[in-house]
Amino acid sequence: MHGADEPDARGRIHLDRTGLGLDRNPRVVVTDVRLLASDWHVLRTTTIEFQHADGHWSTERRETYDRGNGATVLLYDPERRTVLLTRQFRYPAYVNGHPDGMLLEAAAGLLDDDDPDTAIRREAREETGFDIGAPQRIFDVFMSPGSVTEKLHFYAARYRAADRVSDGGGVAEEGEDIDVVELPFDDALQAIGRTIVDAKTIMLLQWAALSGPFASVTNRA
Repeated sequence: MHGADEPDARGRIHLDRTGLGLDRNPRVVVTDVRLLASDWHVLRTTTIEFQHADGHWSTERRETYDRGNGATVLLYDPERRTVLLTRQFRYPAYVNGHPDGMLLEAAAGLLDDDDPDTAIRREAREETGFDIGAPQRIFDVFMSPGSVTEKLHFYAARYRAADRVSDGGGVAEEGEDIDVVELPFDDALQAIGRTIVDAKTIMLLQWAALSGPFASVTNRA
């Protein structure tokens, strides 16, 4: 199968070996990895022997989707008390009940071959048109650990009008069609669960309110 012994479309091989030999947790032994798909990202089914709390072992199967790791950033202007988000079409949300699939989100993207700091500066520039300089690293989070391997690196960065180097909008060659949306921070907070339903964006907004640039004196205490 392509991606196993033969290169897939991205030139990768041995994708069916990921996980074999893991020994960081003595209660988990990986016995088999099967490659299901490697069109762009990678879908595997893995068989493990798992030791339960009472000591007995069971055979379990886990399906994992590996799309690589990513990074996201909240762009904020503390003087004007605004945030800069993006709006783009997300088919998975659309097919699962979102009215039109057009989600308001913080700028984000996959790392590809870059380190997280470099990747998030690239994504911010491509999507919003702003050169954010050195962003603040906040935390790293596994977003859907039941089935998706991705670890997402969270950042925040100030933006100013002078930092804008292009109109943004994403990379047309990759099919991106992104609107840049500036919102008052308080409006963005009120939109959580209404027009803002993207998990990473909600986490960044709540961080900004609780301990970030828009935290009150009480919250800081």
